[in-house]
Amino acid sequence: MTAIAPAADQGSDDAGQPALRVADLDVTYRVRGQSRLALKNVSFEIGRNESYGLVGESGSGKTTVALALTRYLPRNGRVSGGSIGIDGADPMRMGAHELRELRAHKVSMVYQEPGKALNPSMRVGRQVAEVYEVAGLSKSDAAERAAQMLGKVQIPDPKRVMERYPHELSGGMAQRVVIAMAIAAEPALLILDEPTTALDATVEAEVLDLIASLRAQLNTSVLFISHNLAVIAQMCDRVGVLYAGELVEEGPAAQLFAEPRHPYTVGLLRCIPRRGQRKDHGRLDSIPGFLPEPGHTLPGCIFAPRCPIAEDQCRHAPPPPFTTGERRTSRCYRYQHTADLPRNTPVDVELRAGPEPGTDPVITIRDLSKTFTPTGGPVQALRGVNLAVQRGETLGLVGESGSGKTTLARVLLGLTSPDPGATVEVAGQAIAKDAAHRTRQQLQAMQIVFQNPDSSLNRRHTVRQLISRPLTKLAGLSGPRLRERLMDLVRSVRLEERHLALRPRQLSGGLKQRVAIARAFGGGPAIVVCDEPTSALDVSVQAAILNLLADLQAKEQVTYLFISHDLGLVRYLSDRIVVLYLGRVMEVGPAERVFSGPHHPYTEALLSAVPSLDGTRRSRIRLSGEIPSAADPPSGCVFHTRCPRRLASGICESTEPPLAEAEPGHLISCHIPIDQLASLQGAEAVS
Repeated sequence: MTAIAPAADQGSDDAGQPALRVADLDVTYRVRGQSRLALKNVSFEIGRNESYGLVGESGSGKTTVALALTRYLPRNGRVSGGSIGIDGADPMRMGAHELRELRAHKVSMVYQEPGKALNPSMRVGRQVAEVYEVAGLSKSDAAERAAQMLGKVQIPDPKRVMERYPHELSGGMAQRVVIAMAIAAEPALLILDEPTTALDATVEAEVLDLIASLRAQLNTSVLFISHNLAVIAQMCDRVGVLYAGELVEEGPAAQLFAEPRHPYTVGLLRCIPRRGQRKDHGRLDSIPGFLPEPGHTLPGCIFAPRCPIAEDQCRHAPPPPFTTGERRTSRCYRYQHTADLPRNTPVDVELRAGPEPGTDPVITIRDLSKTFTPTGGPVQALRGVNLAVQRGETLGLVGESGSGKTTLARVLLGLTSPDPGATVEVAGQAIAKDAAHRTRQQLQAMQIVFQNPDSSLNRRHTVRQLISRPLTKLAGLSGPRLRERLMDLVRSVRLEERHLALRPRQLSGGLKQRVAIARAFGGGPAIVVCDEPTSALDVSVQAAILNLLADLQAKEQVTYLFISHDLGLVRYLSDRIVVLYLGRVMEVGPAERVFSGPHHPYTEALLSAVPSLDGTRRSRIRLSGEIPSAADPPSGCVFHTRCPRRLASGICESTEPPLAEAEPGHLISCHIPIDQLASLQGAEAVS
């Protein structure tokens, strides 16, 4: 690879300069008196109006790159080598005033969590207007420009939204506000650090469409950081793959994902369930081992300890960047053999397709409704839900935020009491509505893996204590049996023995979630509620967790309620799917039938929003407006205000459709006949 020249001095003619040029970048952190190299010899460019993606596991250095570019590294971090050029200017050579001007006019950043990027004590309009005030506009002009910018990011009624505080906005709307602030100065470079990770599929699609549209309008270059490879494939022209602080592969997105030339890239791609892949068709592959510790001193290829095709040469000398195609490089001696990379996870494991036929339901829910009564009036989170789940079955719950998925899970677990008249049975026995009144056996039978491990793990306990507690309290293990089971769980969730002495604050988000999953399975439950259990995990760890869930289910006939906004994961793991909207069941049926169609128009919209690794997406069904408030749901079909297939007769507005059987085991709540839905959606007619 030809060495990249240092960035030009400030003030030079930058007409031919790329939007971003990074040359031989090294970043070092000072930890416990020792300097540890977090980025090593990273070089790449982003051209004008180009979108460049950075992918890799947590700890690979993606966010460190973004922070280094904007000189936002923490106090113990510093750029120890190389150079950076943003629109021809080097931020490392700037004084405080020049750096402030660079951040105000040439580079902007959108963070993963909009709630942390917005000031909770300031109204939204004031925060957006500040960007224009810094540029020299008066307060009145800045407020007017702020309203225009909120309209540009497709926020309805911008002036009304400007009067709200951040906590009054939905996640998607808050992220759009952050994007509005970032692009207000029309920067030369927009850095997006996991901007859609916590968003629903429909909101994610809207945000991605918005970013693509604004990029074209403003001629802005984009650095897109994400562990969602399908999003990167859709949004980026070129991709760089980071591993342990080194750029191991780079190239055009379509070519890199179609024909990867580094074993690490191949491993990442194999961790993702492809369209139509299911647990009964084979396990996902995973990458063995862990990232090396920061400051590693491996003599050869950084990936060699985890690489199944590494040779002696790989372990003794670091590979140079080999040219593998036009604008493509790979730091791998054996890049020509990556297509034949052996799998880490065997394909021929014993598989079982769903629950055993003819068994009685392990969970039965009848006439379940839940109404909350906050100060503003009653809010009906669930209404008239009826479900039966078999032993050994995975029931996937999907729907946008606010649809009632988590409320349904909490009612089942006894953490939230349903309205009078509801019945919840486990193994044919009615159980108390409140967990405090359930027997020890009933509590042991049901466990949950929460979305946010920070709120579910005791910060004062070590990992050993956290995982051992259910083994001793619920399973009654002690001595060698306790140690054996503890280590079995630790290995199953890809932790190491060294993690047992650590506390949650010493773990990354992904490691914390693995501890939470191990703890949930410690007591040998019959039912496990998985509430977004992999949303904080890298694709490699996610694959291992999904394989673990599938294996445990095959061995122990565990029943899962699997909640996720990642429809690819839901399809892979679930036997049946329940689609919720405003607390109502819109559709329920076998996973393959729900995904292949014909399906409810809301399900159709959800599926159309899912990006794929080949960079394509089925014809997008755009939903108008935000999800209505559960405090004042629409009359008739609650989905009619956003439904693109609403009937002209007016029946959708006046009458709520029943949940009717479209075919055996497949129910849909829609006034449109099933054969007409099949015709509209281009699906095969149901026989």
